[in-house]
Amino acid sequence: MGGSKVYSLAEVSEHSQPNDCWLVIGGKVYDVTKFLDDHPGGADVLLSSTAKDATDDFEDIGHSSSARAMMDEMCVGDIDSSTIPTKTSYTPPKQPLYNQDKTPQFIIKLLQFLVPLIILGVAVGIRFYKKQSSD
Repeated sequence: MGGSKVYSLAEVSEHSQPNDCWLVIGGKVYDVTKFLDDHPGGADVLLSSTAKDATDDFEDIGHSSSARAMMDEMCVGDIDSSTIPTKTSYTPPKQPLYNQDKTPQFIIKLLQFLVPLIILGVAVGIRFYKKQSSD
């Protein structure tokens, strides 16, 4: 196993280039520089996981036991977990309260529809009545 030096995430972040690449996986710091060209997923996969806790990235792939054994040779120390930002959970935006009682809105819409019809009906009725009475 590698050294027992403790690194901060800021220190590890300084090693994020193709010629100097360190990763944080499972609370350990690994110098994967020599492995970049041999990584089956390519160097870009490893480089994109620098300067952060790459544990989830590593575990999501499902690495073999031989890949995990190779990591022991690359370990250079531990990460100071207090320097890794905590994951924040998603908080949905506040929504206005849902009005389950839509009765007042329904009545308003109904009146907006019926009042003009009633006025039209009264106007037609008056005209019809006047026409009948003039004949």
